[in-house]
Amino acid sequence: MTSERKAPSARAAPQPPIGLFPRLIFGSRWLQLPLYVGLIVAQAVYVLLFLKELWHLAVHWFDVNEQQIMLTVLGLIDVVMISNLLVMVIVGGYETFVSRLNLRGHPDEPEWLSHVNASVLKIKLAMAIIGISSISLLRTFIEAGNLGTTRSNFTETGVMWQVLIHLTFIISAIGIAWVDRLADNAYRKEAGH
Repeated sequence: MTSERKAPSARAAPQPPIGLFPRLIFGSRWLQLPLYVGLIVAQAVYVLLFLKELWHLAVHWFDVNEQQIMLTVLGLIDVVMISNLLVMVIVGGYETFVSRLNLRGHPDEPEWLSHVNASVLKIKLAMAIIGISSISLLRTFIEAGNLGTTRSNFTETGVMWQVLIHLTFIISAIGIAWVDRLADNAYRKEAGH
């Protein structure tokens, strides 16, 4: 036996060159960048809306009753939840579909980002939409006491439709989670786990 046995190479085998068409297809993911920038602009608009509503509440708190304050606070919570949804879509979508953010080890890296994929993102988005719908429905129920008065912005039919839409969101989220679980179980069986 000779001592000239080759040690395993530290370098990976060279990859074959990628053709023009596959590069074009793969590079098309960058067309999503303006969409994510647009969502960042939308988030800035929501920040301005939040500040406007907060300013209005702070200046006029003594002119309104407790129910109006509660409705305004629920509106602020709604804006925050929509903003959280935007962050999930912007950060998770960019990381999943465009390019890595390379935040590993960053002290502010969101915990959920380490295991985000398209499936996890769908479920998180569905849950966020249910949360936003719940806040909106709660506001409707609080204002529903005014049904039939000139102060009410809602009709009984409108409230019923809002409840049905909320239930549709819940059923859809359950369906997404169920299908995801079936796909995960099938993948585990296939992989032999």
